Amino acid sequence: MKKNIRPIITTLAVACLLTATSCTKDFDKINTNPVTNISDKFNPNFVLSSAQLNYTGSLDLAYDSFRSNFSLAGPIVQALANCTQEWRGDKYLIFEEHTAAYWGTGSVGSYIEQVRNIVDVIENTRGKEQYKNLYQVARIWRAVILARITDLYGDVPYSEAGLGYYQKIYLPKYDKQQDIYNSMLKELDEASTALQLGGDKVSGDIIYKGDINKWKKFANSFMLRLAMRLVKVDEGKAKEYAQKAITNTFASNEDNAFIKHDVNGARITQNRNSQVLLGLVGSQDYYYGKWSNTFIDFLKKSNDPRLGKIAVTKIYTSLSNKNQSANYVTNPDVQKGMPNGKQVDAANGNAFDIRKDPSFTDYPDYSSPNPNMFKLDGITFILSYGQTELLKAEAAKRWGIGGTAQAHYQNGVKAAMTCLSQYDAKLAIADGEADAYLKANPYNDTEGLKQINEQYWAHTNTLLDFYESWNNWKRSGFPNLIPVKHPNNSTGGVIPRRYPYPISEASNNPDHYKTASNAVTGGDSYTGRVWWDK
Repeated sequence: MKKNIRPIITTLAVACLLTATSCTKDFDKINTNPVTNISDKFNPNFVLSSAQLNYTGSLDLAYDSFRSNFSLAGPIVQALANCTQEWRGDKYLIFEEHTAAYWGTGSVGSYIEQVRNIVDVIENTRGKEQYKNLYQVARIWRAVILARITDLYGDVPYSEAGLGYYQKIYLPKYDKQQDIYNSMLKELDEASTALQLGGDKVSGDIIYKGDINKWKKFANSFMLRLAMRLVKVDEGKAKEYAQKAITNTFASNEDNAFIKHDVNGARITQNRNSQVLLGLVGSQDYYYGKWSNTFIDFLKKSNDPRLGKIAVTKIYTSLSNKNQSANYVTNPDVQKGMPNGKQVDAANGNAFDIRKDPSFTDYPDYSSPNPNMFKLDGITFILSYGQTELLKAEAAKRWGIGGTAQAHYQNGVKAAMTCLSQYDAKLAIADGEADAYLKANPYNDTEGLKQINEQYWAHTNTLLDFYESWNNWKRSGFPNLIPVKHPNNSTGGVIPRRYPYPISEASNNPDHYKTASNAVTGGDSYTGRVWWDK
């Protein structure tokens, strides 16, 4: 990595396009020693930009986003549906190329494109006075990166990950997920406290542009998310860190963490969700990608105003025309979700042929995501005020801390609706509409946990973060999803709970892989469970 100029050029390109820093003015200074990141001439802020951007999806035309977030997690958690075999999660089909995609294969994946970059930032800022705040932001971002990896796979390389260059650790151990969580919570707590308002400017930050107050709130809001993961395995620690976090979390949608993309950088800086849903990743049957009937029916039954914003019909006029129509229909009355577990032929019997389903009229009549949610220069949400308020509602419901469950629930649902305008003004939902919804659908403390987590699922689906939607479903059990029964499924009709480890790990890191795979509760499979998933 250190002997290759390409990552440095990519890093500089990302920083130029997504920050206000002038590349032309500082090019000679930055590029004095272009083949090493350890030169005192090198500014690690640029590597932070890459680590942040790559969290939204691989540089290789959203390689991991399509295979992992859209084709697997989205249909598994019944936010999305697809009637082709390419979207394997819809039918619980095991496919190594997809389940291994987020971990990494070849030159792409989270360990390659995210972990290595953020470890570079940490190692090049540790103990340096001029980078005190950058070091703390990097610690926070490392927790964000590793949290998703461990939530998807379980025990994973953590403490030794990305240290091949620095400590000659080429076969990193797999840390136990319990130890990983203990470390991440500690890191977030310490880093948030250590951030200094008068310290160095984090110029490579493409989320908050170096706003330290917002990073403090982000760290605490993310710490709350991780704390709530532990409610079934270590309730004492969950409550302890939730109590720490709620004193300074997001206060409004203005605090939402997202990355604004740029079309000028082409595949490097464009919106990854857009690359998938516009079909830029190749022939992946993106035009079949629909909202699941489970999700659409949930919104319909309560007259949720989000339905008329996030769903459209007739965006593709036929299967032979892959160009989006500008005359798509947003009318909530005609929105129709596609059932999961179906296909476009009768090879496995009419029961699984989408054309034989009672809901079928024509493919364009099923609801697709609104294209204003995935513009090439649009945003990718990372963490929201709505999610944070709903988790605070659960903390209040469980332990009576941080206010009332009802107040946080109302704040969370309203924020979940009104934040859609951050995608595009056309998706705006007025405060009055959100208030009317809450009045018609009030919080009921008897069913509080169910309501809170169903709303978390709905909100997170609209953020297109199906990883998080799936993870919170595994933790909470809500909503109550009915498994599909496709005859070729790989789980015996059970909803998948995790991604199996990549097969390549058996040869690349055999001893550590064997120990970790043998330790998975339920086995190293779709139906095995990570530590906190009880």
